[in-house]
Amino acid sequence: MAQVEESKLIAIGDVLNNRERPLKERFRALFTLRNIGGESALESIGRCFDDESALLKHELAYCLGQMQDVRAIPMLTKVLADMQQEPMVRHEAAEALGAIGDISVEETLVNFSKDPVVEVAETCEIALERVRWLKQTQQQALKDDPNPYASVDPTPPAASKSIEELRRILMDESDTLFNRYRAMFALRNLRTEEATLALATGLKGKSALFRHEVAFVLGQLQEECSIPFLIENLRDPAENEMVRHECAEALGAIATEECTRVLNEYLQDDKRVVKESCEVALDMCEYENSPEFQYADTLVKVANDG
Repeated sequence: MAQVEESKLIAIGDVLNNRERPLKERFRALFTLRNIGGESALESIGRCFDDESALLKHELAYCLGQMQDVRAIPMLTKVLADMQQEPMVRHEAAEALGAIGDISVEETLVNFSKDPVVEVAETCEIALERVRWLKQTQQQALKDDPNPYASVDPTPPAASKSIEELRRILMDESDTLFNRYRAMFALRNLRTEEATLALATGLKGKSALFRHEVAFVLGQLQEECSIPFLIENLRDPAENEMVRHECAEALGAIATEECTRVLNEYLQDDKRVVKESCEVALDMCEYENSPEFQYADTLVKVANDG
């Protein structure tokens, strides 16, 4: 955890909670707090759950899960239980509880695995299986997890390296979402164009929750071959807004000229979460194409090649 003066932490938290500030500034404040961690950062993030932006609240929950601090469990449980919160926010709170992975959340996840909102119920089922998997493996398997993205994923990757086999599991609607997610993350970790195209077929899956996770993973990969698939789902007005939002953010991570052009088309979308996702994604495009990022990316490649 980074050491930051309390006054600076408070100032960053004030930016996050200031509804007059541009959304991109509030997102940057959130990510800074996530990276710093600690009780003050948790408190600032927790205060923001009464915001009007479902996109921001969803990201708050995601960051709390990535921080893996058990002190966040009460606020995430409260968000999950709040039926006034948007489904995508409650879903992310459930996923965050699974990411933290403490056995104390097992009963909560069991209860909400019967939630009337299907995306919330499905998320609780996956999170519950992750918690139980961690309990069985005593976390040793996480140490062996070859995750090149340093993210806390909803499931561990499958052991298979066969793209054909993983794609079959990925698209098997009769299998559990937990197993299909495992195939998803195994394909991601292969980091090849063939694996990316196999993943992109998942954007046609029946579950909106599943499609949204596929889009998120494609954003992590940043492979240009996935752009047409992401655009197709973003353009579909009948698509779940949670999926369209994730497609927009994935396009922002890939950050080509085509991505920028398409994202600009949806800055006035009827769905607020899609509109705001495009705003944030365009900020990502700007950063990905900035000289500072290009220089940093070159340094990382040199270090990896060395």
